[in-house]
Amino acid sequence: MILGLKKMGTRVAAAALLSGLLMAASPLMAQSTHRTRRESTATRKARIERTIAKEYGHRYEAAGGAGYVRFEPGKTLQQNNEIAFWASTLYALTPRLGVEGEVRGAYGNAKIGNNIYNLYFKPQISEYSFLAGPSYRLLKQEHWSVSGFAEGGMGLGKFAGDTKGLTAADLGLWTGDYAGSFSVGAHVDYNLYQNLALRVSPNYLGTFYGGSFQHSKGFNIGVVYRFGTIK
Repeated sequence: MILGLKKMGTRVAAAALLSGLLMAASPLMAQSTHRTRRESTATRKARIERTIAKEYGHRYEAAGGAGYVRFEPGKTLQQNNEIAFWASTLYALTPRLGVEGEVRGAYGNAKIGNNIYNLYFKPQISEYSFLAGPSYRLLKQEHWSVSGFAEGGMGLGKFAGDTKGLTAADLGLWTGDYAGSFSVGAHVDYNLYQNLALRVSPNYLGTFYGGSFQHSKGFNIGVVYRFGTIK
């Protein structure tokens, strides 16, 4: 009986000792788990920062695609829908600031209003803009970025090439070929890879054909390829 009590006492003591060791180890285990999570988060942040640095550390960008424009073809005429193309290059001074050059072209059929000619045709017109200016990256994240731009330059309008022998003035179209042009807007890029992105660019285009001021709004969509390294 005495031997049984001794064995029971030994088991109780062992259980108490084990319980005490577990209680003492719990804070250490919790600290270890917390430290592991903290190190994991820090590693993830460092990886994202490295990715961002590589994505926006390129010296050059080449981009292009299609677009849409609402354009006023004449002083008294209704705005028409036009399809467009665009191509641009950018030289980055810093990961945020760059100088951008762009060429745009837009094509549509003018709605020439209620006159004796509108029963026969809607003349095709086109406009081109040659622009340059600063671009500044406002937000840069791992998967996407937003940049604002302001460009100025020259516009070239083709309004009398499809008038069936009539003049542009006969149809109420703009008569000037060359005019000042400017554009402001934003580039929203979604990164597919570190050097390749999809781009959507809502923008405003102002032109001065025929001595008047045209307000055009639209958007461009396309792809951006980045290369080189800012040193």
